[in-house]
Amino acid sequence: MSDTALDAAPVILISHPMLSPMQAPLAAQGWRVARGWELAEPDRGEARAIVHAGEIPLTPEFLSSLPKLGLIANVSVGYDGVDVAWCRAHGIEVTHAKGLNAEDVADHAVGLLIAAWRNIAAGDQLVRGGGGWRDADRMRPQPSLKGRKVGIVGLGAIGEAVARRVEALGMSVAWWAPREKAAAWPRAATLLDLARDSDILVVAARAEASNRGLVSKEVIEAVGPHGLIVNVARGSLIDEDALIAALKDGRLGRAGLDVFAEEPTPPERWADVPNTVLTPHTAGGTTDSIPRMVAQAVENVRLFLGGEPVMSPAS
Repeated sequence: MSDTALDAAPVILISHPMLSPMQAPLAAQGWRVARGWELAEPDRGEARAIVHAGEIPLTPEFLSSLPKLGLIANVSVGYDGVDVAWCRAHGIEVTHAKGLNAEDVADHAVGLLIAAWRNIAAGDQLVRGGGGWRDADRMRPQPSLKGRKVGIVGLGAIGEAVARRVEALGMSVAWWAPREKAAAWPRAATLLDLARDSDILVVAARAEASNRGLVSKEVIEAVGPHGLIVNVARGSLIDEDALIAALKDGRLGRAGLDVFAEEPTPPERWADVPNTVLTPHTAGGTTDSIPRMVAQAVENVRLFLGGEPVMSPAS
């Protein structure tokens, strides 16, 4: 492409360094690609679209500095860092990677569930530390998973995929979400009712401003000292301080977490928290799902620039 043609090409802004690998597929479309974290404010004015990781906040002040902006294409499924209503009121469409990594996130959720319930990570540490074969360590059996009750918070694509998996493992399923929907499993009247009736609570709901701290101290305590909470949604959905306190004093049995209130989460925050399995927000990032998510974001940008309807608008 000539310098003149490149100068005339639409500018696509990458919002965060974690998305730097997006530069090549965007540039391959003939678009000019700008790295948002390197741009001075006066240089932002030509951006037509932003490629974004949806958990990172985009403030109205920042978006207002982009007068030609018409699209935020989230590579992620979640988009809790974007005020969709504000964007649409200001002529900015928002898309996301709807359902593209649901099966992978569900796999990870079940992995956390099994690892936390059966003390797999702790067992690995015992063996590596030379103490894994002491009778005192081996002869403290945990209940089996078969017959346990799993409550799922949010029955979207991820929640349904988790439900199918745990049902295949011999567990029963119930769920709760603010809105009713047709489902193969019973819906609890309230989240608190679901927590009280569950051995294991899996959080798979979409995060938004209205449900921050949804899994409260009361809900955590309702799961109880023999129960497990797994979170593969967003850290904002759980009162993390209450969760840590409950784990430390035994009011909650255990937890498996892939997401945190602050990311990266400070390691010292978890240094003395027992009965936990923690992963660094990797549930949805596989060699299969990431290319699909990248391709859909690029396609949404292409459709938008061509004046066509986008594929996966945020709801």
